[in-house]
Amino acid sequence: MSFGAITKQLAQEALGSQVKELMDTVRPPDAAPPDPDNVAAAIMGQVHAMQAALKEDQELMVQCSVGTAALRVVEIYAPTPKLLVLTGLDGDRAVARIIAPADLVQLICKPIAAKPDSKPMRIRLVTPKPK
Repeated sequence: MSFGAITKQLAQEALGSQVKELMDTVRPPDAAPPDPDNVAAAIMGQVHAMQAALKEDQELMVQCSVGTAALRVVEIYAPTPKLLVLTGLDGDRAVARIIAPADLVQLICKPIAAKPDSKPMRIRLVTPKPK
């Protein structure tokens, strides 16, 4: 085996372990793979994970844009595995809802500092009760 091949193999192993460690921090290695038919649960799971990783003085700002309208999401409801209902505040601070197929929903999520002297807002995640 040539010196170049050995160097390439060592680099692949080093980068591969770093990528695996990074992915393990995002998704634990023992986590079950998401069900491809339950897109709504996968989205809600990601929002929950991001929210759980926040510091006490942070909140997760989740936004959804449809056309020219933007919504700051305060609740995500999944009535079925393929449908999401997003409730939030629009630009005029009026309560609005977006009802859309889960596989078409695009959310922008980012941690922000909570307002001073107030409790950080948490996104409410609602799933239907099992029958």
